Amino acid sequence: MSLETKIWISDYGYDQTLHGFEKSARKLRIDQIDLLILHQALPSEFGKTREAYRALEKLLGDGKVRAIGVSNFMVDHLTRLLDVASVVPAVNQIEVHPYFQQREVQAKNAEHQILAQACAPIGGITFYRDGKHTSTLADPVIGDIAATHGKSRAQVMLRWAIQQGRSVIPKSIKPARIVENLDVFDFDLTDDQLAAIDGLDTGRRGGPEPTDITLESFGRPIPEDLNNPTRES
Repeated sequence: MSLETKIWISDYGYDQTLHGFEKSARKLRIDQIDLLILHQALPSEFGKTREAYRALEKLLGDGKVRAIGVSNFMVDHLTRLLDVASVVPAVNQIEVHPYFQQREVQAKNAEHQILAQACAPIGGITFYRDGKHTSTLADPVIGDIAATHGKSRAQVMLRWAIQQGRSVIPKSIKPARIVENLDVFDFDLTDDQLAAIDGLDTGRRGGPEPTDITLESFGRPIPEDLNNPTRES
């Protein structure tokens, strides 16, 4: 088991990101974080993004983190970062599920041996986008495949991602769901089943557009500690 957390855009910049690590470590009551990633690029102020990543490289060199990475970085963001980075990100955490597969980003990750980590791997991020998506859990193609294997639809989607080489981080607070999400290593999808799920891609994102991220629209102060949540950084 490993512990992963993120730096929010409000804490971007070299010194700010170093302090952001200290806030996270203090809240978690640990000295070393296994994986620390930037939550996403800040396109309108990419200099702050580069400085934030430089701080991650410093934390890695000092042994305060075991690995570093990014999240929601598109092809252009990765290209601009890799032009100046000393350390290639270990991970790029992105929205990937059967209805939104981001193949160009995945190809860029693979080109540089960056692990694609799928957030919302069963499409949960799409549920609040009324009118754009139905639930992946109701998809008949996934339902038929699940019935064939005697597995749940969620398990089929997780297995699809794992067989294609992605890391998955499904979210649940229900113990039974957590157990179910772990029980995906005793079956394999066929090539035809993998291809059928690949064919469900709509090209429509459920989360915010990475190009729209600005401090004005998404910035918010990150508390210094858990005991004083109103205190600003």
